[in-house]
Amino acid sequence: MHRVTPHVRAATFASPSWASAKATAPRWFSSNCSRSRPTLATAGQPDDKVVTHSVRALAEYDGTDYLGFQVQRDAPTVQGTLEQALQRLTGEPTRIRYAGRTDAGVHASGQVIAAEARWRHSLEDLERAWNAVLPQDVAVRELKQVDDSTFHPRYSALSRLYRYTVWTAPWRSPLHQRYAHHEPRPLDVVAMNRAASILTGSHDFASFGQPTQGEVTVRRVDSAEWRQDGPLLTFEIEANAFLRRMVRTIVATLLEVGVGRRSVADVSAVLAARERSKAAPPAPACGLCLVAVTY
Repeated sequence: MHRVTPHVRAATFASPSWASAKATAPRWFSSNCSRSRPTLATAGQPDDKVVTHSVRALAEYDGTDYLGFQVQRDAPTVQGTLEQALQRLTGEPTRIRYAGRTDAGVHASGQVIAAEARWRHSLEDLERAWNAVLPQDVAVRELKQVDDSTFHPRYSALSRLYRYTVWTAPWRSPLHQRYAHHEPRPLDVVAMNRAASILTGSHDFASFGQPTQGEVTVRRVDSAEWRQDGPLLTFEIEANAFLRRMVRTIVATLLEVGVGRRSVADVSAVLAARERSKAAPPAPACGLCLVAVTY
């Protein structure tokens, strides 16, 4: 198994001078401020040097201003933003494939995407160019060539890891409000973890999700755990797949255990009921982030 997670490179201060870097950069290169828009039409090379690449990449995005990942007509989506930016580079429409269809307002640090792109430069240049035309709240990294006949970000995935963040201080935090749900009431984290452990293993999660018609509701949860770090409380859950709004509904139900509205035993009853009305309404989208996908 291989988990695709964000890779953080160590900073270095022994970088080449700006003059030498500029001299060796591709002709379409520009600083982040100018946001130039390289295209095949302006590359100045014959079409026989254009190669179709099947690539996969990690996508990171702040989902606050998007109505989810999946493209929608006349609505801002992450998939639509990625596709439009890539089309500006290649001059051709393309369809982005993805590992997780995150809902409106949900973020990602390790979404996995794949696409075909006709491009005459290196993949490193494609990554830089793609980021140059993307808005500030969406980025791609770690572009790699893949075998399109065998790899699909969604169907090849073995598991997904989500993290939900709760700000537990009595006061609200402007710096965390886009990425954490505020819960100022005291929480019994020990009880919440006992309840979370009930959900591990293979179960029918119909009570916790909103399946499409005919969708199987059995999922295998490999791990589910709360961790407290000062005023920040995080919940990480990994499973082979998730139903729509499943993570946020689990979080909301476990938070009710934390504030004393439900008992640990109640979570077992909710799971066994297989009725959506038995669980809590979903927690706010702002706290949820797709962290990693395992292949």
